[in-house]
Amino acid sequence: MARAEAYEPTERTTPTRARDRAAYDHDTVHAILDAGYVCHLGFVRDGSPVVLPTLYGRVGDRLYLHGSTGSRPLRMAGAAPDPGLEVCVTVTHVDGLVLARSAFHHSINYRCVVVHGTAHQVTDEEEKTTALDALVDHVLPGRAADSRPGNAKELAATSVIRLDLREVSAKIRTGGPNDEPEDLALPYWSGVLPVAPAYGAPIPSDDLAPGTPEPAYLAAR
Repeated sequence: MARAEAYEPTERTTPTRARDRAAYDHDTVHAILDAGYVCHLGFVRDGSPVVLPTLYGRVGDRLYLHGSTGSRPLRMAGAAPDPGLEVCVTVTHVDGLVLARSAFHHSINYRCVVVHGTAHQVTDEEEKTTALDALVDHVLPGRAADSRPGNAKELAATSVIRLDLREVSAKIRTGGPNDEPEDLALPYWSGVLPVAPAYGAPIPSDDLAPGTPEPAYLAAR
């Protein structure tokens, strides 16, 4: 059976406003996820909502998030008798500040992905290793192979949760301000101030061994 090229919209992934900005195709969703570093993990704890920022990695149609074995959401994702934790994960990029003539129409240009689903603890050692490599490589591609793998003590202190990409949507805003026709003659500047990440020159560790070469993937940033 051929693999679907888009995620099926659901009630939770269909925007109530600006539906024309929504996208469900795999290429768009994956590109937004792969360009980010931090996601926000939302879940309910003791009847109250909690949202935590954390690193993540993607392998195919799965997201992996990690933390300490003492982390509340990671423990909840593997708790018996009903393993799994209902979560919402979001990733957002700000691409520009949209300045309109009216305060009401100020906005931002952005790309975001929202994922709903049930997160599960990863217990298979091979999958866990793959997930942790993906998390390291997500921060900087090639880094996992260029660092010491986790030892038994470190792996025992680390938990990983898996969230399948099934109920997913992207939303994107581009372009300039949507000023009202009657405001166009007002004497206020309007337009877009682009926003983009910037990488500085790598700063070597004070205890780096002399002669240690700088990895090529740093120069690529």
